[in-house]
Amino acid sequence: MYIFFFLLIVLSRFCICNPVELGIDRFLKQDYSKKLKDKRIGLITNHTGVDSNLIPTAKLLKEHFNLVAIFSPEHGFFGGHYAAEKVVKEKTKHHIPIFSLYGKTRRPTQEMLKEIDLLVYDIQDIGVRSYTFVTTLFYVMEEAAKRNIAMIVLDRPNPINGLLIDGTMLENRLRSFIGYINVPYCHGMTIGELALFFNGEYQIGCALTVVPMKGWHRGMSFKDTGLHWIPTSPHIPESDTPLFYATTGILGELEMINHGVGYTLPFKLVGAPWIDADKFATALNHQNLPGVYFIPFHYRPFYGLFKGEDCHGVLIRITDETLYCPQKIQYFLIGILKSLYPSIIEKKMKTLKRQKKKLFCQAIGNQELFRLIFEEKYIAWKMVSYQEKGRKNFEEIRKKYLISSYACPKR
Repeated sequence: MYIFFFLLIVLSRFCICNPVELGIDRFLKQDYSKKLKDKRIGLITNHTGVDSNLIPTAKLLKEHFNLVAIFSPEHGFFGGHYAAEKVVKEKTKHHIPIFSLYGKTRRPTQEMLKEIDLLVYDIQDIGVRSYTFVTTLFYVMEEAAKRNIAMIVLDRPNPINGLLIDGTMLENRLRSFIGYINVPYCHGMTIGELALFFNGEYQIGCALTVVPMKGWHRGMSFKDTGLHWIPTSPHIPESDTPLFYATTGILGELEMINHGVGYTLPFKLVGAPWIDADKFATALNHQNLPGVYFIPFHYRPFYGLFKGEDCHGVLIRITDETLYCPQKIQYFLIGILKSLYPSIIEKKMKTLKRQKKKLFCQAIGNQELFRLIFEEKYIAWKMVSYQEKGRKNFEEIRKKYLISSYACPKR
């Protein structure tokens, strides 16, 4: 009996049922790779560009094809640079030049592309508009189209899932590197589907091929895939962090609270020295928001906002990912804070630096929500309903670009 249970435990550790095949896995197995024969290849990637066995895409392409250049996004090829930190120069073991697309330029230049016949994109995204890997893809597609360079996007999972559509749209006047495309903050699309969307809706005209995954469907979060999570940047350490990033990331731009960045739970906390943790948690839980529970929490950030100070607030616990709406939760976090501490919030909004206000509006995609927080008394439901029509329109438009094999299995 004991031997049976021992064998069961050992087998469970080494058996993953039907793991998802990534775009890079399928690319090397099937006829897609014929497109690369005799081509000089430029690869847009970073440390997350690996196959399902964790072998880097750069290594695989170098072994099988003529890889002549690598292009890295924000955080660099190795993923160690902090947010907004310029990446100047990096080197690989393979003596292949790395061109930073987050240094002097954020677009590949004519000089960078002059020796390249085909571009391949393979980076793990996190499923939200403000994460800059998406903008880098758009920029590269535009530059490739200008020079008649074909492009292949190797698809990867949306780690949140492929169903959640939540948050505001992007107003054109607020386009920036942290928000360049008019999709909801959480768009429910993979990086390959976004590439198809860009090419169609923005008429980029790129000679585009998307290599889809096998075994992934829209209802999956990353933990359902059987794949290994690699932190996409220093503050996205775990596969569930993207969902929390979508919950508190924009709130952090207002510099009212610490959201766990600088502590061991990035984006999973909302705290400050002036918050009463029990009172805050009780007020939030009384809202009966679906899929979430708020736990009173006390901590001391190691760096960042309120470094070394005792912070009090809530730890966000997701109880049901299928019901959880991160942007809605974010609006209630702001709304409850304003109800409990109106004078503190008013003072912080009045003294917010101009650049921080700009970043908040660019990240959230509009100026109306800033106005609501600043001027209105009861804000949460007004923020939730804002641009509801825009989200519904997007839902219809995006259907043209969804990859059919990703549909949820019928029960």
